[in-house]
Amino acid sequence: MNWLNFFETKRELKYSFGRGINANISEDEEELFNKSSEAFEKQDIVNAYEYFLKSLENFSDDISNKNIKTSREDSRLNFEIYQGSAKITGTITKDNLYAEAVLIKKSSASVALKRYILERNYQLTYAYYFSDDEYIKLKLFHDNITMSPQKVFFPLREIALNADFDKEYTKCEFPDLTIEDIDHLKPVDESELRLKYDSLHSWTKEVATKISTFPSNDNAGMQSFILLYLLFKIDYLISPKYNIYQKISKKIQDYFSDQNITVEAKNEELTTFVDKLTQMSFEEFSKNFYCAKYTFNPSEITPHEDVDIFITESLAKIRWYKNNRYNQIIPTMYKYIALYLLYNYGLHPVTKSLLHTLVEIQNQDFFKALDYPALYDEQGNKFSKKAIISKIESTIAPYQDRFKLLEPFGDELNFTTLNEFSNSFYLQVQNLNFEEV
Repeated sequence: MNWLNFFETKRELKYSFGRGINANISEDEEELFNKSSEAFEKQDIVNAYEYFLKSLENFSDDISNKNIKTSREDSRLNFEIYQGSAKITGTITKDNLYAEAVLIKKSSASVALKRYILERNYQLTYAYYFSDDEYIKLKLFHDNITMSPQKVFFPLREIALNADFDKEYTKCEFPDLTIEDIDHLKPVDESELRLKYDSLHSWTKEVATKISTFPSNDNAGMQSFILLYLLFKIDYLISPKYNIYQKISKKIQDYFSDQNITVEAKNEELTTFVDKLTQMSFEEFSKNFYCAKYTFNPSEITPHEDVDIFITESLAKIRWYKNNRYNQIIPTMYKYIALYLLYNYGLHPVTKSLLHTLVEIQNQDFFKALDYPALYDEQGNKFSKKAIISKIESTIAPYQDRFKLLEPFGDELNFTTLNEFSNSFYLQVQNLNFEEV
């Protein structure tokens, strides 16, 4: 495993997209990690943890996001870790680590929620739920006899990711209950919410119009692509939380996992769900968003070979549709590939950043509304070639010392049309070489 792959490379994002960390890791991350390893070897436990926790800090515009907070108290290190809706508080001594995250007041928990929590304890590896006099909490206890950065990373990651997931799940499935300890969450600006709400309605209308152009027979596969593309697009660009996020995730999971339902029936389910989304009032829609800090990415890194295989298979499907003259679906399929990868795969930071650039080019109206510089003029079919090549170079350059065969590819792209550009972009992503020579 390449350790740094769990974090992000330097990215200039004004807003949050998708489910990962939308921030830059510390420039001293590797040095801090190495200092932590050395301190653990010397049994300098508290300092080792302090180095390690500082290595998890991330930044926006070179300003700390304060996603990690630490304070020393004699021979004790106190810390806070922020992961979306969850705040993990803990204490470290030379003997052990203790961390916890508050879910809900014990007195308000329903029987159904208690049953869910008991089931969750069987699914977790390091952390487990318990209750004190007032709250139900997710708890982590670790002995420090033989410890290293690798050994502490995964337990802390588990408690952070699962505390965040379970708070969102509780908010969605038990709406009458109040989740606790969320004062750190900040509201999203109303103008941004309005843009996202209007975009959701605009995109669903576009999809309905596109579906109406499909041939009346044998169009189930095309409908699936465009409906799933819409859900991936909502998840990545709009990035809802709580109820909308939980339901989108469930619909996507059901589509790919249930083999006993026909494609037509699955499409009908997706269509019904999309219709319900568009019927949501702005007030209800707005309750599904907040600004938060994130420390851990939700997915482990997928081997680049798997990304290569998926792109190959997807481009083969596009060629099939081209050969059979189903041209209506082809632009959507080129957009579907990037969003599918960003949703389902734990991507190397380089791959993730490059695919984000492609998504930005493919969705210029949305990014222009967010005041991002234009990379593509759809009406005039004109690319900002120099800006695109520069973005690719700035994404790859920080990694070239480690990956000697990793090369920028801007000059190899086909800038004729958006479809040709997307096709050439995917081919170059496939050729990325992460071998450490």
